[in-house]
Amino acid sequence: QVHLVESGGGLVQTGGSLRLSCVASGRTFSTYTMGWFRQTPGKEHEFVAAISRSVNTYYADSVKGRFTISRDNTKNTVWLQMNNLKPEDTAVYYCAAHFVSGRQYYLTTSYDYWGQGTQVTVSS
Repeated sequence: QVHLVESGGGLVQTGGSLRLSCVASGRTFSTYTMGWFRQTPGKEHEFVAAISRSVNTYYADSVKGRFTISRDNTKNTVWLQMNNLKPEDTAVYYCAAHFVSGRQYYLTTSYDYWGQGTQVTVSS
């Protein structure tokens, strides 16, 4: 069982920055693919970014160039650095994990473990 805990959300003005953190339990964090998704009321989870066990990174087009995902296996932590935030980035952000090779990183169904979410609000 993997337990994920996100933090770092909050209220920020347009153009501002936030850094989300996700700490994972378990001794095999280095084998996980980690993803960030976001959700607004009434909508499905939207893929934001992912980082594989081999540290390949993937981004949604809407955040490319503004968001950066990174990981530190010694700290069982993945971060999402969000710069130049826009009101449309407002959402609950979720950290997710899986360790099965070959799964599509952008699909919610690929991930077996999810955090509780952290709210990000960008004011205009």
